Amino acid sequence: MLQVNNISKVFNPGTVNEVNALQEVSLTLEDGGFVCVLGTNGSGKSTLLNAVAGSFMVDSGQILVDDVNITRWPEHRRADFIGRVFQNPFTGTAPNMSIQENLALATRRGKSRGLGWGLPKNLIDEFKLRVTPLQMSLEERLGNPIGKLSGGQRQALTLLMATWLKPKLLLLDEHTAALDPKTAAKVIELTEEVIRRDKITTLMVTHSMQQAVNLGNRVIMMHKGRIAYDFGEEEKRRMKVSDLLSLFDELRRKDQIDNSVAELVAANYI
Repeated sequence: MLQVNNISKVFNPGTVNEVNALQEVSLTLEDGGFVCVLGTNGSGKSTLLNAVAGSFMVDSGQILVDDVNITRWPEHRRADFIGRVFQNPFTGTAPNMSIQENLALATRRGKSRGLGWGLPKNLIDEFKLRVTPLQMSLEERLGNPIGKLSGGQRQALTLLMATWLKPKLLLLDEHTAALDPKTAAKVIELTEEVIRRDKITTLMVTHSMQQAVNLGNRVIMMHKGRIAYDFGEEEKRRMKVSDLLSLFDELRRKDQIDNSVAELVAANYI
């Protein structure tokens, strides 16, 4: 379904701020797969999602969805079949518009839009039907500005909007990181329910090793712009948080050794 073939991206090339954000990253995600992506800050995990979403053009490599090469497609064109939820609960919605107006925009993703006198009653009834299972008492507040909601309420609605038309691919970029533990647990429960119900192919970046262990059918760990580890369903089923911690420690020790060797080599050539 999703094929990422040897993509690379360098930011600020040729300057002191040059960053090799992605280095020949390859990934194949089958239809209905749910992959959790782990990594330290700067490992390339969010950059990978941004590359797939089209937030920037990669320097080399290819990105395909259903065998269609979308590598040079702009972000807005990919948005027709890619749903996305960001880390910041206030990203991805129009804060001054009402809940029902934001939901109405989600129903028109990838479709032509026009002007009208208002939202038809049958559409508002559908909004109430879809919002009620969130159990956040929003069904009677559809006319309220979405910007007045709490972070958890807004993130739950953003998830609903991103999956309203059952996208081919759902990108979740640490979408619970800014929430308190109780609210985060609720949003994760909703996430798992929607993905399982609609069988949505999902790529989820998370900072939580507990989430990585509990969710999805595959775990990828990134390091320095590369995929360091890739665990399939059978390996993941046996995985514990302590196993992931050990892998992080292993990568950290390798970095220390590499840095020590580099310093030794440099000292010998001064």
